[in-house]
Amino acid sequence: MAVSERRGFARGSPAELGQQLLLLLLLGRCSGRIHRLALTGEKRPDIQLNSFGFYTNGSLEVDLSLLRLGLQETKENTPLVGFSLTRDRSGSVRSSSTQDPNECPLQKNSSNLLALFLINTKDLQVQVRKYGEQKKLFISPGLLPEMPSEPGLPKPEHTVTPKNDSGTTTVLDKVKSKPAASQGDQQGLTGQEKELVLGLGHHNSSYNFSFHVVIGSRAEEGQYSLSFHNCYNLMRGQEQPFDMTVMIREKNPEGFLSASEIPLFKLYMVMSACFLAAGIFWVSVLCKNTYNVFKIHWLMAALAFTKSISLLFHSINYYFINSQVHPIEGLAVMHYITHLLKGALLFITIALIGSGWAFVKYVLSDKEKNIFGVVIPLQVPLGPQVGRGVGMPACM
Repeated sequence: MAVSERRGFARGSPAELGQQLLLLLLLGRCSGRIHRLALTGEKRPDIQLNSFGFYTNGSLEVDLSLLRLGLQETKENTPLVGFSLTRDRSGSVRSSSTQDPNECPLQKNSSNLLALFLINTKDLQVQVRKYGEQKKLFISPGLLPEMPSEPGLPKPEHTVTPKNDSGTTTVLDKVKSKPAASQGDQQGLTGQEKELVLGLGHHNSSYNFSFHVVIGSRAEEGQYSLSFHNCYNLMRGQEQPFDMTVMIREKNPEGFLSASEIPLFKLYMVMSACFLAAGIFWVSVLCKNTYNVFKIHWLMAALAFTKSISLLFHSINYYFINSQVHPIEGLAVMHYITHLLKGALLFITIALIGSGWAFVKYVLSDKEKNIFGVVIPLQVPLGPQVGRGVGMPACM
């Protein structure tokens, strides 16, 4: 199974750093698939793990396989460590400047907040608090099976057998309602929090648990963000390092891409065909007017064909990411090469036209040659960044 790994503040050799940089350039920023995040000696109080757009029947799976806090005994009644699940409203702008840096996100109710997963290390349980009107947002313990036997949405009530790892102590997962409200009254509650208790495993001073979320209706569709909070590290100078290893898997019914990136396969394929048609048309024009054709005109044709090939590989990459979780490495390398070649050809063509080469003069001056010799090699590392700036998202 292919995953994308991210490790926090780990030192590596220059060769490893070069491989990671090449992988970043090849794979870019696609937000789908499976992610494994391993943090060691982390001190940040808030960590945004991922953001993903879900359609109906989309699922989010989180497996916290290791959490080592190293905290001292505290008198806090409310847990200050856990996850938060929020949904970005359409047209809203997220801003961190208005947030109080000393305010714990686990102790406030935001309009975008959907659920909190409060890790209680004393009672070995995870309290799930749901906010707002959520008729078809199902939160359940454990991970989804790889091959479900019966299709359909999960039910709100679950019977789960806890994992029995070697030396691991778990607490049975159960649905817990407030004493003042019965099960029938809970269905009519709107805007009030409902509570679900998950089991928390404990082994060798580390904790683990897992859960999954299923989007059950069109009303619940949208862009969701998952974050981890350790509010014990809010006070500067009193941070306690912690270790965490978490696996996150998002999936839509149509594949492993986010909702906003699912149409990109067809879009890039259509754009590739458009550039190919434009290149063929341009070559036919050049062949009909051979007496008034310069070398730079053929360079323009090469640019159109290179752009078409680059978009074709980009489209194929998105197709395999959506269907098989990961891109084909050979195609990713070809896309990277053609993308860099397209960027270099584009700059050379524009620079030659601006200098008047082939139209006004046939020889470049020494100053122009020096500028070309310095600027053109810089297009190799800057090519992917320039491509993203003009609206070509990279694909990871």
